[in-house]
Amino acid sequence: MAIWAWISAPERAPYVRLIFEVHADGLAHPENHPDRAEAITNWFDTLGATFRDIAGTPDDTVTSTLVMAVLRGLLFDLTTTGDRARTDRALDRFCELLRR
Repeated sequence: MAIWAWISAPERAPYVRLIFEVHADGLAHPENHPDRAEAITNWFDTLGATFRDIAGTPDDTVTSTLVMAVLRGLLFDLTTTGDRARTDRALDRFCELLRR
């Protein structure tokens, strides 16, 4: 998945950490981030178009939610552990499951 190679590149690690810090601040101080859900839902159209072959319907947000959650989880894992080989393999496995 090309987006993974781009976003998980070592030179982007500070920005990825910042993304998680902003998400954590939004959870701790929701009054300061009234539109925090848009950080997730704004990707639905793009991801839906990318994965339309496996989406259940044109307005399927479940597939986009799943893809977003896996990418976010693997980014968090990579940022926390630095284990690129394992997280890359996990993404490869996820992509294999999507192709079935």
